[in-house]
Amino acid sequence: MIFKGKVWKFGDNIDTDAIIPARYLTTSDPLELAAHCMEDADPDFVKKMQAGDIILGGENFGCGSSREHAPIAIKAAGVSCVIAKSFARIFYRNAFNMGLPIFESAELADAIKEGEEVTVDSAKGTIIITDSNKSFTINPIPPFMEELINDGGLMKHIAKTRGKNETK
Repeated sequence: MIFKGKVWKFGDNIDTDAIIPARYLTTSDPLELAAHCMEDADPDFVKKMQAGDIILGGENFGCGSSREHAPIAIKAAGVSCVIAKSFARIFYRNAFNMGLPIFESAELADAIKEGEEVTVDSAKGTIIITDSNKSFTINPIPPFMEELINDGGLMKHIAKTRGKNETK
């Protein structure tokens, strides 16, 4: 999978309340959640970003509560993937369960300015900053996890797999 977009930088310890504030958890509608994505970290984020753009976080991105609403809001807002120095364990798992690609790169956050464009190649395990052609190595997404993402998350993957098995 290849993702290309403008980078929006956030710092360390961006918790799930910053990603999708608790006051909006009265809904599970992805589009309603998307409208408030990153609102407490940057109130204008959804207005500034474009579909395909990329969130770049620092250490421990997605810490806090285990709400699945956080990766749903990010994905529904049109963010193609999230790159961070590190992820909270529960966010890491929820992201893949919801079909949101995430990548760890400790070096990228210090080498790029907000607004610069990157290309992420999940198969090759590279991130390239477009203007400088500077390259960074990331761990490729394992094939099974790529299937989850391509299918739209764990539940959709299970439904698809069950459908295949039932026709055999």
